[in-house]
Amino acid sequence: MILLFDIGNTHTHVGLADGRRVVKQADIPTLAWFGGSAAARVQKVIGAHPIEGVVLCSVVPRATPLVRRAARLVWKQEVLELTPKTLRGVGIDYPKPNSIGPDRLANAVAAKFRFGAPVVVVDFGTAVTFDVVNARGNYAGGIIAPGLAAMTNYLHEKTALLPKIEIRDIKTAIGKSTEQAMLVGAVQGYRGLVRELIGNLKRELRVKKLPVVATGGYAKLIAAKLPEISAVAPDLTLEGLRLVWRAINK
Repeated sequence: MILLFDIGNTHTHVGLADGRRVVKQADIPTLAWFGGSAAARVQKVIGAHPIEGVVLCSVVPRATPLVRRAARLVWKQEVLELTPKTLRGVGIDYPKPNSIGPDRLANAVAAKFRFGAPVVVVDFGTAVTFDVVNARGNYAGGIIAPGLAAMTNYLHEKTALLPKIEIRDIKTAIGKSTEQAMLVGAVQGYRGLVRELIGNLKRELRVKKLPVVATGGYAKLIAAKLPEISAVAPDLTLEGLRLVWRAINK
């Protein structure tokens, strides 16, 4: 089995993959790497499966050496870290490749593998990010907007009367309470944002049809009433890591 780590600011997404797909995944707090409990949590995910490789992408540089150390000591493996230099499956058409989040590169690899090029990934995480693979199969850039939770939490924190809300869908376009009004603005407003940006991308890429893959925590919610989104892929980043590992270790 291949052990996969997508190290984010809040959670580390852990995956196990065989030669064809991601077969198991779970989340652990990224803080667990600093508290010393992460390796034991990961081992519960692994169970009795033998590990033949470890690959990671990380947006938390302080956590990366801790994962490397655990891989050497616990799973007896050196780590393959996804960077622009180790990237396989897509090219890069971007002025400063090292400034691209490695999770975004992993998403681009998996999306191109599944849908060809051009293709767009929309990741509904802490931020809403759009990543574009152009017709030549190269990572070409993207868009970054505030995430759903970040926006609603900001409204709660910066105003005296707006409550903290649990994000969910709402049928009405006219809120009959403060909470409903916030939900309309967040959920339906984000669908409008995504629809408009996808339209802009189609025009810039000069295509009539553009596959759009959604991933991240709120992907299913937003995609439910957004036909512009072609597929929801919760394991997209982990799948990208698997594909990179496979390409390097053929």
